[in-house]
Amino acid sequence: MPELPEVEVVRRGLNDHLVGRTIAAVRVHHPRAVRRHEAGPADLTSRLLGARIAGTDRRGKYLWLLLTGAAAADEALVVHLGMSGQMLLGELPDARHLRIAALLDDGTKVSFVDQRTFGGWQLTDLVEVDGSVLPVPVAHLARDPLDPRFDAESVVDVLRCKHSEIKRQLLDQTVVSGIGNIYADEALWRAGIRGTRVADRLSRPRLRALLDAAAEVMRDALAVGGTSFDSLYVNVNGESGYFSRSLDAYGREDEPCRRCGTTIRRAKFMNRSSYYCPKCQR
Repeated sequence: MPELPEVEVVRRGLNDHLVGRTIAAVRVHHPRAVRRHEAGPADLTSRLLGARIAGTDRRGKYLWLLLTGAAAADEALVVHLGMSGQMLLGELPDARHLRIAALLDDGTKVSFVDQRTFGGWQLTDLVEVDGSVLPVPVAHLARDPLDPRFDAESVVDVLRCKHSEIKRQLLDQTVVSGIGNIYADEALWRAGIRGTRVADRLSRPRLRALLDAAAEVMRDALAVGGTSFDSLYVNVNGESGYFSRSLDAYGREDEPCRRCGTTIRRAKFMNRSSYYCPKCQR
């Protein structure tokens, strides 16, 4: 699943081109793409017709369009990117994996493409949680490190009470959202912490440094369009991100650590791979 930087790149692209526009037509090409919308495809399309896109927002790895007018009054269209979901603007060079298509009042074509069909669209109500207005399916997520109201000290308080691996806690979206496997490994490398260390045995300064490293690495990734290892993650114009060239730990098994020269190792963790330097991350 794309992580915070990749989702934010997509959100910014949608914000630049969609806000202020009205949805003139919608067609669902694959029912799995709207399976989270329990009322079904016909209900979703009828409620989207005539709706105005008032804004875009994001929390962690989830983004949504804020809608006003027509049947979708003051609701959110949550876009689940899943493993391979893409929100593309303009003509599609290849429509084999097109799941949902929309047309805006200015002629802009919006396509939801999803090769693995894990993602989709969901129209939902908004609720207020801790001073923020969020779609119902997103309301349980913690704030992410790039949220202006992110309180790192409160997260440190939570982590100091967790007797489990620190990487497991970084991946828990109810503790801190937006961090997935790639940026967890990168943040841990930057902070010099092994992912298997138990959270409640790390000092407050080290936990704070880790959260700072997570924010730093995601800002660096955002600046170059995110991380793309294949064609499944692209921005709204179909372009890949370039942060994969700057990764210090993730995917660098058997390569020298850029800090000390020790060979980067890979280990299994939570049914995925973790990459770390055995010398820098004791």
